[in-house]
Amino acid sequence: MRIRSRAWSLVAAGLLVVGAGPASGAETSSAGPAAGSVQYAVQDLGTLGGTRSKANAIDGNTVAGSSLTKGDAAEHAFAYDLRSRTMTDLGTLGHSSEATGVAGDFVVGESDLTADGPTHGFAYDMRTRRLVDIGTLGGSRTDVTGVNGDMVVGSSTLPGDLVTHAFAYSLRTRTMTDLGSLAGPSGDSTAAAVSGVTVVGSSSLPDTPAATRHGFAYNLRNRTMTDLGTLGGGSSTANSVSGSTVVGQSRTADNRLTGYAYDLRTGDRTDLGSHFLKDQLISGSTVAGGDGLLASSLDLVTHASAVIGSGRGVTEVRQISGNLMVGDNFAPNSFAFAARADTGDFTYLASLGGRNSSARQANRNGVVAGSAALAPAGPTNANGPFHAVVWVPRTVG
Repeated sequence: MRIRSRAWSLVAAGLLVVGAGPASGAETSSAGPAAGSVQYAVQDLGTLGGTRSKANAIDGNTVAGSSLTKGDAAEHAFAYDLRSRTMTDLGTLGHSSEATGVAGDFVVGESDLTADGPTHGFAYDMRTRRLVDIGTLGGSRTDVTGVNGDMVVGSSTLPGDLVTHAFAYSLRTRTMTDLGSLAGPSGDSTAAAVSGVTVVGSSSLPDTPAATRHGFAYNLRNRTMTDLGTLGGGSSTANSVSGSTVVGQSRTADNRLTGYAYDLRTGDRTDLGSHFLKDQLISGSTVAGGDGLLASSLDLVTHASAVIGSGRGVTEVRQISGNLMVGDNFAPNSFAFAARADTGDFTYLASLGGRNSSARQANRNGVVAGSAALAPAGPTNANGPFHAVVWVPRTVG
């Protein structure tokens, strides 16, 4: 599966590390032991018997990701219960699998049907312990890109695998809905995220080259797709949604690329500028994004903005939940961090004795899920194998 091969290659690359970075250890803090500061304790979640694992998502007390099995024979999706401290092998749809999201009692992800075959999305019900193939829109492949509440979104090929459409899959009814495209049945579309009844993504347009795309918002209640337009240029994408606000990337009238925010209630577009050119995310009124080097945050209500982190190396925000942002700082290698948009606090998150770490998501309690390197076996490497971890916050003082 393409997603998994890229992820494991990054882990392997982390074994050859040069340059300075945050010291490894059991706890890290942006403010030392001062009263009221937050420290994070790292917890190793282990593996399914293999040498490596990684966590991709967390919701409540459930962490989801993938691990190599005994003998490193295969990669399987897992769910880890933080209360019982147990890791459950979720199995596969035939070959390998990876969990990418958690919502309540469900874990979702993707699985290869065979070693060289297509990938399907799956949903695992932790109450019934059943792994369900969510199917396709008639083609051979589905890709899962988001989950919220009881709704999974992604893209699927249609019969013949020549056209791809965005879909929404209900975990409650086990039904998949074709969201279509802005160009009609023959057009192409992909979904990026879902919040409530709104799915956002990008779509081809009628009577235009296939490479020209606009961001869209699809209302699951009235089954309508809205073209979000552009900031005056020819193309746009929609990458994240929170409430009635969508964020993405757009070309301007002078053909510049920039970030934007779109209000679904009023139709107003806001140019976020070049500091939000990439990886736009939104939670409430707080936007996070980057320019390819630095990451920044912006409050759409107060218009307060700030650079995230130390400004050293490349900073990428992977998720934003409320005012808490988590991601990676490459300086020059990957170091996980947690940051606050409201206070400006920036905290590097410890490894498991090695040098590097990587953060992916945080739950409502501020527990961060990701992966971290164990101590190396010898002096030639900075890292041992990477394991799935959580970083648990506690306030000092």
